Amino acid sequence: MKVNEYEKKEYRNIWTISEILGGEVLPVSFELLGIARELAAKRACEVWTVVLGSGLGGAAESLISYGADRVILVEDPRLGAFNDELECHILERLTAKYRPEIMLGAATNRGRALIPRLAGKIEAGLTADCTALAIDPETGELLQTRPAFGGNIMATIRSVEYRPQMATVRPKVMRAPVPDLNRTGEIIREETVPEDAAGIKEILRVVERKESSVNLSEAQIIVAGGRAMGGPAGFQLLEDFAKRIGGAVGASRAAVDNGWIGYPHQVGQTGATVQADVYIACGISGQIQHLIGMQSCKTIIAIDVDDTTPMMKLADIAVKGDLFEIIPSVINELDERVRA
Repeated sequence: MKVNEYEKKEYRNIWTISEILGGEVLPVSFELLGIARELAAKRACEVWTVVLGSGLGGAAESLISYGADRVILVEDPRLGAFNDELECHILERLTAKYRPEIMLGAATNRGRALIPRLAGKIEAGLTADCTALAIDPETGELLQTRPAFGGNIMATIRSVEYRPQMATVRPKVMRAPVPDLNRTGEIIREETVPEDAAGIKEILRVVERKESSVNLSEAQIIVAGGRAMGGPAGFQLLEDFAKRIGGAVGASRAAVDNGWIGYPHQVGQTGATVQADVYIACGISGQIQHLIGMQSCKTIIAIDVDDTTPMMKLADIAVKGDLFEIIPSVINELDERVRA
């Protein structure tokens, strides 16, 4: 909603929209609470989160331990399956009632269906797929940073005249806080009303799709290859290496576009965002579109013949050399240690 300077004062607190699947809070919900707490410290306000679902169990207590001051809990059997229209109507009512200053959602399939619909309903600005969020120390406005022009630049966006200020954040971009089981907070129970479901679609049946065996977002070690791998044989080498160190295989968009490996392995702006403990980049130059997806990894190791690439400069450990000599040598060393 467009507001004047006086009306802005009526909006307060930072909200996150938590995601639930099978009664379990998804990790991205905790990541949102982590950045929300940082922003709330700058605004001297509270962190609220909204949970919509059925059979939520101890979800509220879990979210409080990760940083929520208040949890708005809406339980209804119809919320057991995701229905963007129903959830949008509920959130529209809650937003009008409580007036949050900032609202954060996840840039997941669910969030991308729900949050833009909500922004349209309440006539608020929305910045999607943010990789950084901050508070302007002078104005108190939310600074929303995201890639633009195909990832070639990073744009910082403000929503000056509209409240709430809305943004979605890619999973694995922000780090989840350490839970504090001694934290206390308030649980606010809200009910659905007949108007929420009036004139909208009804979910008749949910068909579960078999997930890919590749789950880069949860991998702690990732061995990723780029254009320098040269073809499928190069990625077979990475697969052999990854198996020996308990890792998963990732790839740049160039490698996927060339058909050397499937899309589920792609890391970057148009692929997965990861926060692995160790990310080994093999022959990846490190264009911004790829760095967006892996720059939050704890330890980055790069192998390349060119030590001037962005990836080699970003890496905690940069190994200059021919990866087709280095990786087989490492594999042989690992095998010898197993035999010893």
